[in-house]
Amino acid sequence: MDRYIGIDVSKAMLDIATLPDGESWTVTNDDQGLAELLPRLGALAPTLVVLEATGGFELLAALTLAKAGLPVAVVNPRQVRDFARAMGRLAKTDALDAGLLATFAERVRPEPRPLPDEAALHLESLVTRRRQIVDMLTAEKNRLGFARDPVKRDISQHIRWLEKRLADVNGDLQDAVTASPLYHAKAALLRTVPGVGQVTTLTLLATLPELGHLSRHQIAALVGVAPLNRDSGTRRGKRMVWGGRAPVRAALYMATLVGIKHNPVLRSFYDRLRAAGKPFTVAATACMRRR
Repeated sequence: MDRYIGIDVSKAMLDIATLPDGESWTVTNDDQGLAELLPRLGALAPTLVVLEATGGFELLAALTLAKAGLPVAVVNPRQVRDFARAMGRLAKTDALDAGLLATFAERVRPEPRPLPDEAALHLESLVTRRRQIVDMLTAEKNRLGFARDPVKRDISQHIRWLEKRLADVNGDLQDAVTASPLYHAKAALLRTVPGVGQVTTLTLLATLPELGHLSRHQIAALVGVAPLNRDSGTRRGKRMVWGGRAPVRAALYMATLVGIKHNPVLRSFYDRLRAAGKPFTVAATACMRRR
């Protein structure tokens, strides 16, 4: 008998629901709770286990279950919310959400994908931390222009400290790439593309591990640079891009601006679109997709 498991994840607890058995129970979201959960799920031999992405709280459970050989899919919460609305389920509790995830697993059957290993998680955490430091540096430098003494001195000191931390994180990132033969080879390949620098390379390695494993259409849709149709009846709506992975899109945008100036192939493609009357945003997005 096929069994489908839904796990609603919070910071402290995991709520589990099964179909078609209809069982439900709760464990803590830590090593002790997962040690209790694994034998029980192993005995059920589930066809699919579905969890929502919850900002990182799901990682411990997802990685532990995947390492135990269970088929795990981590899904976008928006998909589950839309599914709930389509089912007419408006009430919300942790137990109900777990049951909804089990129903989602049974009806939609999302494909389990390989989860990141420790090296990938380490690289992603460093890239995320680098982005946070850059954001803080930008904010402090903006404040410096309007600050008065002694606040200006305090902000200047903080900027110097943040710049030192940024240099340290950049060094840690370089060490992480150098230590992995796979990342080192991929980084070297990406850097051969004119306009793709260190930041873009690291962002792609850390936040787009599917690169090289999906078709160009699939990878464009995953990043969020594939125009989507908005047609109904005789109406032909404007094609728009939306969704996808914002950090990857931001890095690609900056790399594309450089590529338009220094990459002859991309420059020719961009000029042809602009000559055809395409707005800058449309032409730049098309260049990002080709990138």
